[in-house]
Amino acid sequence: MFDVIVVGGGPAGISSAIYLKRFKLDVLVLMKDFGALDKTDHIENYYGFPNPVSGRQIVENGLSQASRLGIEIRNEEVLNIDKTELFVIKTNRNEYEAKTVLLATGSSRVNLRIPGFSDFVGKGISYCAICDGFLYRKQTIAILGEGEFMAEELEVLRNFSSDLYVFTNGLPLSVKVEGTKIITDPITGFIGDEVVNTIVTDKASYPVNAVFVAIGTPSATDFALRMGAFVDNNMIAVNDKYMTNIPGLFAAGDCIGGLSQIAKAVADGAEAALAINKYIHSKTS
Repeated sequence: MFDVIVVGGGPAGISSAIYLKRFKLDVLVLMKDFGALDKTDHIENYYGFPNPVSGRQIVENGLSQASRLGIEIRNEEVLNIDKTELFVIKTNRNEYEAKTVLLATGSSRVNLRIPGFSDFVGKGISYCAICDGFLYRKQTIAILGEGEFMAEELEVLRNFSSDLYVFTNGLPLSVKVEGTKIITDPITGFIGDEVVNTIVTDKASYPVNAVFVAIGTPSATDFALRMGAFVDNNMIAVNDKYMTNIPGLFAAGDCIGGLSQIAKAVADGAEAALAINKYIHSKTS
């Protein structure tokens, strides 16, 4: 069991992990990739770098610093987080327990550039099976995705309906799925009146009552929603101690909104670490 599991290896997550380690807490960082900074080639407004630097280099520097301090970093994709007495974090490789969790995976959320998609988000198109699946019990449900995140959400949806479709939108299915109709054709549109009622591919049309999006890797907001944490305008709501409405669940960086800059993410991580340290000691004193 860890004192803290940090989900995300960017500036907010690693900054927090460094402070947590200095507080002599047992911390684990779980990260899948370099996030949005991996696509940023030219940064020249971050303190301490006299010449332009890439986002990837900044992340690599942070990871090297954390490793030098003895912080354990594992390249694993987090699929689900549950809270009972402890937090249980399921990845594509392992399962971990922790007293607290810090979400620091950024604010990315899939927005398909397909006609009708953005029109029906919140109107039959949902990002959270646990949150909204019950609304469509015994109805026709579609889920978009092809990987392990999709498979995890699909198991949730099986509790509500047996009439399920998996749409991979032209991508090959990378996980084994049984007892569900698989549509691999590219999606060309979403149709409906007040709510979505049809998915159109380049070969056929499929009537549906709901569409759940589980493409790629779940974001911090996805985890928050599935756990019942408050979300405001796609940002995780936290108090002045960076804690959500769920005791022990903290968030920092772009996923809580504000200035989308590295400097702010680093500051969030440090502040969140201070708050987490106080929280843990308040529970043990």
